[in-house]
Amino acid sequence: MVTFAIALIALVLGYVFYGKFIERLFGADPKREVPATSMADGVDYIAMPTWKAYMIQFLNIAGLGPIFGAIMGAKFGTGAYLWIVFGTIFAGSVHDYLSGMISMRHGGESLPQLIGRYLGGPVQKVFVIFSMVLLVLVGAVFVSQPADILARLTPDTMGVNLWIIIIFIYYLLATLFPIDKIIGKFYPIFGAALLFMAFGIMLALFVNRPELPEMWNGFGTKYDKNPIFPMMFISIACGAISGFHATQSPLMARCMTNETKGRLVFYGAMISEGIVALVWAAAATAYFGEHGTDQGAAAIVLEISKTWLGKVGGLLAIIGVVVAPISSGDTALRSARLIVADFFHLKQKSIGSRLAISIPLFIITLGALLYSLRDKEGFNIIWRYFAWSNQVLSVFTLWAITVYLQSKGKNILVTLIPAMFMSTVTCVYILMAKEGLNLPVYMAYAGGALFTLILLSLFLIWRGKLKKGLVQPKE
Repeated sequence: MVTFAIALIALVLGYVFYGKFIERLFGADPKREVPATSMADGVDYIAMPTWKAYMIQFLNIAGLGPIFGAIMGAKFGTGAYLWIVFGTIFAGSVHDYLSGMISMRHGGESLPQLIGRYLGGPVQKVFVIFSMVLLVLVGAVFVSQPADILARLTPDTMGVNLWIIIIFIYYLLATLFPIDKIIGKFYPIFGAALLFMAFGIMLALFVNRPELPEMWNGFGTKYDKNPIFPMMFISIACGAISGFHATQSPLMARCMTNETKGRLVFYGAMISEGIVALVWAAAATAYFGEHGTDQGAAAIVLEISKTWLGKVGGLLAIIGVVVAPISSGDTALRSARLIVADFFHLKQKSIGSRLAISIPLFIITLGALLYSLRDKEGFNIIWRYFAWSNQVLSVFTLWAITVYLQSKGKNILVTLIPAMFMSTVTCVYILMAKEGLNLPVYMAYAGGALFTLILLSLFLIWRGKLKKGLVQPKE
């Protein structure tokens, strides 16, 4: 429990001190006009109170990742705690804050537009494909698990398939309606349920004081076929760093009323998600100690919530676990609509223009969902590709932010180091994994190091040209 308590305190201190440092580095300007007022359209650009923007951002990014990912990552012992803490403070929160604030500076631009601005047109085209694949996968994988939990809690007549249909209908409505009609009204309530769930489980941990691994007892793992590097860093994605978050940040960048609120909305929401991941990693570790590791993540969530929080508390906790992925799924598809609209310069004022983009997206998402429902392995394949593509998006974003910081003459180490680390993680994983090239470990490590050195070399070449005045700084 000592390591868990230290990790929890570290996350809070990270927000207070490192979050403030990153805010100063960016130069948040309280007097600067924001897109919510300068570009208000009554659909996507709508001014919102800061507390509401924070709750929506938190719920948008906190899907299954910080819960299911943390449960799977807990098998790696105290290494999971360290990755959640250091990843959240120095990588994930920085990634979310700077991507959101840069979007805000550019009129709430979608992430692919920002990637094109700082990494060039060819990279932007690749990124659009990658981001659309990820968002469709999010829409698919974040349906089946909530539907499964809901089916377990309701009469047999309301099976998984019926809940999938209901969730999909909700997705369509939330994607089409103005952001303040559904998302703005209900997400703060759902976000409160998710926070209650995390606080309740955390309180139960301190009351029950289960035996948890301590960092001075070592970081070893019994899972030799899944080495801690890179497997843990892919498994625990949303609870440490996630490229998906940067696709969501522009939604609130279009709704915030002041740049100085960005630290709470972007950096703070990611710290909150890190706390959720930390709590569930600890709870899962305690659960594994008593029951082993055979059960799936959904079953573990249900049992822990009911056992530790009682009937009422357990029900509220389960609601939080259900609405988190559903809310991430609908905003993922909303983000996909906005990305397509921005890329092709399509206005989204009319319902017809929104339908023209949304219907094809939903057909593709439904196809991915049906594939994932073939059998257990179908879902696992979709999930693994989602986890990897999620981290690949963070690599694109971190390198783009590094170029932005260099262009402004600011400290680039805050994103350069995470960019290099995540570049290595994603490359090693796809070289090593069965769903990738399935290469021997030593070849995967060598390939990952080489890939990262190539990216670093390309950046340093551009940086040298920038200093010599051979290229113009990115604006």
